Amino acid sequence: MEREILNLINDSLNVLIITHVNPDGDTLGCASALKSFIGDKADILIQIKDNFNFPSTYNFLPHINTSKNLSNLEDKYDLIIAVDIASFDRIIDNAKNIFSKAQNTISIDHHKTNKGYAKLNYIKGGISSTGEVLYDLFKALDIEITKDIAIGLYAAILTDTGCFKYESTTAHTFKIANELAQCGINTSEIADLCYTNKPKNLILFQSELISNAKFCLNDKIAYTLITKEILEKYRAKDEYTAGICETLRSIAGVEAAFVLKEMENDTKVSIRTKEIDATKIAQKFNGGGHKRAAGCIFLQRWAQP
Repeated sequence: MEREILNLINDSLNVLIITHVNPDGDTLGCASALKSFIGDKADILIQIKDNFNFPSTYNFLPHINTSKNLSNLEDKYDLIIAVDIASFDRIIDNAKNIFSKAQNTISIDHHKTNKGYAKLNYIKGGISSTGEVLYDLFKALDIEITKDIAIGLYAAILTDTGCFKYESTTAHTFKIANELAQCGINTSEIADLCYTNKPKNLILFQSELISNAKFCLNDKIAYTLITKEILEKYRAKDEYTAGICETLRSIAGVEAAFVLKEMENDTKVSIRTKEIDATKIAQKFNGGGHKRAAGCIFLQRWAQP
């Protein structure tokens, strides 16, 4: 399959690399690495409505600042590659149409719940990150890992392993990180850019949500609600919600944490757990993800009591 993927990339005239909605470091890092490898005939689509929601934390990634969004996307691609997108529902409708019409489509992913919606599916469920999957793909094809590719892959792996602390982190993950570090990248700087360069409004936004968290079942469950009002109050970008659920989970005694975010016509739910299988919760609502980190969408809106 690895050779088939390379042949499709080489034979295609125009390639579109798609990140998932509410993009994180893994999907953006992989998109950056793929663009660095493929070159000028490839574009990256970040699934946002406009530049207001651009995930500025990851501006340092090669090629991210030249990405397309839904307002300036052309319908010209004969190959579309979805990176770190666990299900077809994680693609916005306008992009779905382009994806469905493309002559060839590839999904590269690490989610166990990915059922394979593309024509060619390269899915390694349970691996630490799609960055790790993509690295192994490059190595299987004897593709040179340049400095730009290494920056994208390292950021992908670093962020999706929670700085190498999640249980999906293995000896192989550390081996890859070591090999990427030898490509001339500044690992300390990448970590700082991902984690210690946050806007003031992001900190204030997250602080209010955490201080308003509710607890139940003898404090084993923690949850907080993100309303449109609080989003507007802090002019919060999509990236501002990242990490809130993990913070709630980190509280002693909490077994499962939930963050519910009010959208236009539905509610996005993030789930983080310690021992409970988060995918079993998410799948009851047609969601998915990982054993300790999953998500789903409620199709009806809620209102605060």
